[in-house]
Amino acid sequence: MSILFNEEHNTITINTKNTSYQMRVSSEGFLQHLYYGKRIGEENFRYLYHNYDRACAGNPDEVFPNRAISFDTMPQEFPGYGVGDYRIHAIAARNADGSYGADFRYAGHEVTKGKYKISNLPSSYDYSGDAETLTVTVNDKITGLTLELLYGVFEDEDVITRAVRVVNNGKGEIALDRAFSMSMDIPFGKWDLVHFHGKHALERQTEREPLTHLVKSVESRRGTSSHQENPFMIVCDRKADEDHGRCYGMMFVYSGSFKAEAEVDQINSTRVTMGIHDDQFEWHLMPGEVFETPEVIMAYSGEGLTELSHIYHKFIRRNICRGKYQFTRRPILLNSWEASYFDFTDETLLALADEAAKIGVEMLVLDDGWFGDRNSDNAGLGDWYVNENKIKCGLKSLVEQVNAKGLKFGIWMEPEMINEDSDLYRAHPDWAFAMPGRKPARSRNQLVLDLSRKEVVDYVYDSMAKILSENNIEYLKWDMNRSLSDVYSAALPAARQGETMHRFMLGLYDLMGRITENFPDVLVEGCSGGGARFDAGILCYSPQIWCSDDTDPIHRLNIQYGTSFGYPVSTVGSHVSASPNHQTGRSTPIHTRAVVAMSGTFGYELDPAKLSDEEKEEIRDQIRIFDKYYDLIQGGLYYRLSEIGEEPYEAWEFAAEDGSEALLNVVVTNIQPNQALINIRLKGLDPDAVYELTDESEKYFSRIPTMYTEEIHKHEKTLFRGDALMYAGYTFEMVFGDYPAMQLYFRRVK
Repeated sequence: MSILFNEEHNTITINTKNTSYQMRVSSEGFLQHLYYGKRIGEENFRYLYHNYDRACAGNPDEVFPNRAISFDTMPQEFPGYGVGDYRIHAIAARNADGSYGADFRYAGHEVTKGKYKISNLPSSYDYSGDAETLTVTVNDKITGLTLELLYGVFEDEDVITRAVRVVNNGKGEIALDRAFSMSMDIPFGKWDLVHFHGKHALERQTEREPLTHLVKSVESRRGTSSHQENPFMIVCDRKADEDHGRCYGMMFVYSGSFKAEAEVDQINSTRVTMGIHDDQFEWHLMPGEVFETPEVIMAYSGEGLTELSHIYHKFIRRNICRGKYQFTRRPILLNSWEASYFDFTDETLLALADEAAKIGVEMLVLDDGWFGDRNSDNAGLGDWYVNENKIKCGLKSLVEQVNAKGLKFGIWMEPEMINEDSDLYRAHPDWAFAMPGRKPARSRNQLVLDLSRKEVVDYVYDSMAKILSENNIEYLKWDMNRSLSDVYSAALPAARQGETMHRFMLGLYDLMGRITENFPDVLVEGCSGGGARFDAGILCYSPQIWCSDDTDPIHRLNIQYGTSFGYPVSTVGSHVSASPNHQTGRSTPIHTRAVVAMSGTFGYELDPAKLSDEEKEEIRDQIRIFDKYYDLIQGGLYYRLSEIGEEPYEAWEFAAEDGSEALLNVVVTNIQPNQALINIRLKGLDPDAVYELTDESEKYFSRIPTMYTEEIHKHEKTLFRGDALMYAGYTFEMVFGDYPAMQLYFRRVK
């Protein structure tokens, strides 16, 4: 059993393979958090905490006259609001009498086999069939508000998931002003917060800062998980690095507005919380009604950031992603966007397909511009019928002709959006978000459909299903190119407008669930202006997400570096694009673009007809190399071997879990005269084994310009011990030129 109850000490302990998590029920019924960290044998961690009279701290009535017990200093499992705890809280409820108090006491717990389910929301699932659920019930005896604290325990995966089921067991209406999914107190230690900020085309930039006596918030109020902050954060000790130190991870399985907070309180205890953003949120519960919060995936590593990343990578691949393409090899595609933008016809698309087939690409994806009156991004969204002024032969014929060339066919859609210049808007203007009496803000000259309304979701589903069912489409790029504003639903009364943004998310998940369930052979790639919705919620429906609209490989190094802390390479949509790059104007070698793009799902975003014969031949070779190392790249252990900005190069590695092979990648980002040699120490190898540097690596090295004669390309040594590569490292020859890249493959031979 991974969940244990000690009746003598009133402790509930959750054990995974390498961690222990413990809470305690006090004699007064307070649910106290005691420990989360490295797995420890049976122990009552109550000894860690001592009660003292803290001046000006509120004391619960039943402990009178004992001033030493206070909600404001007690380590709590799920803190309420308004009853004496002045720190950040996990739930705030406005009761029927107008009061805000919520004083939760333990009412019981239950352990069940299998993983709990959340209605109408994406969440992790029990891939191996070995998970357990702990449900701890607490209630407020005055109002009848009841919380079922849900813990999904994945013992072998070293993961604990958290969610809350809120039940109104009282006699009057209760309004939730905040309903977070988790809270955790860390009473001792000094900690850093690692979060992943950014902007459009530069998402998930890594930032690390110390937690101090302030409330620090990682959040998005944009209606999406956003370009600006990712719903994933790490709290680690001050000395933690890739290989050492205590690290806690919290990842939200939600794609809308969110808030994660961290506070160091007056006695140096740290509290972290995560949940739906409480701005513009209010949920009304009538007697007997239930509200379920989204899920948080929690993990702990006592061995640094790399181990924490490996836990999340495996869990997302196995317990979040699902469907046909969870582990199946995905096709290498060519997307039409940077090849032609809106300017195409069926004839130019077929010519593009011819060129794609010649270089070894397996799928052609038709991006924006194929529907309605869509000749720019100012019109047509919502009108999901074929623009036959462009595709004169019709979509079905186009798909068939592309298939006849040996290519699969994919298509772009933006189902959640609407242009005012569209037939749909002219017929249903009230289907778009807009506040009464106000002109709505436009972004990319488009508005947002009100997916909180069932009739709108049904319309969008029917439109998408018609396209997917009538044509042999095997890939869908699902885009969403703006944040939410002017959020108001014409279908909800004034008192319930605070429910609209979350109801929008429920409608989106309903739509995505119906599409993926009814079209299981279609590979869905999530996208939101690139990476604005790169989150575990979308990954429950889409096994990969377009990582960023910025395809500049040097910027992508930073973006993919930050993404790697929580998300596996198999989820990262990445392409080789044209040079000079369309976003930055930077020129980079085509093999450098490929090395970077291979750390993802891999594809192309260019017009092959504009390439030289030499470049086309190199693309054929890139596809062959990616195919050869596909399983290692997509399923191997990922190691960050450099820290962004600390060296004139970036290095990373894929290693097989059994240590049998490794692929080392290096991109030099800052060539210098008289430069220092680059020495990289590999990880994840068998120290007692012998590894061969293969001929494939030699061939790849021959493309790197150097300032010396050609004999330096000839490796004098091709056999290395694993311990030598890990502890002494591998030293590269001195290279020069614009952004050279190296990719070396080591195979265990004895």
